Amino acid sequence: MEADKLKDEIFIQNCPIRNILSRISDKWSILTIFTLEQIPVMRFGELQRTIPDISQKMLTVTLRTLEQDGIVKRQVYAQIPPKVEYSLTPRGLSLLPHLNSLIYWAKDQMDSIMKDRKRNESKD
Repeated sequence: MEADKLKDEIFIQNCPIRNILSRISDKWSILTIFTLEQIPVMRFGELQRTIPDISQKMLTVTLRTLEQDGIVKRQVYAQIPPKVEYSLTPRGLSLLPHLNSLIYWAKDQMDSIMKDRKRNESKD
């Protein structure tokens, strides 16, 4: 019953759940979270080198969004030159099993999805 109610709520335009899902499910957020799972503490440049196809601007926006939502912690050290490190918060760590399930599902379905895409492209 509760699950049905939640599913109904996500169709409401200003649903907070819908908003949260849109912020954590974009490709850059997922890649950033998985990168911080692999290397728990990283600086901006390290993140950018590890995710080479992300622009500086997009990485900045992604990190700010994840920080605002309490998924990523930004640690600023008072030194010269400035040092800033990023890591997953307990909330970010709690998200990992759910994202991992999605990744495993995608991996399991990848071949059949690619075949379906190819078949449907040939119909156009």
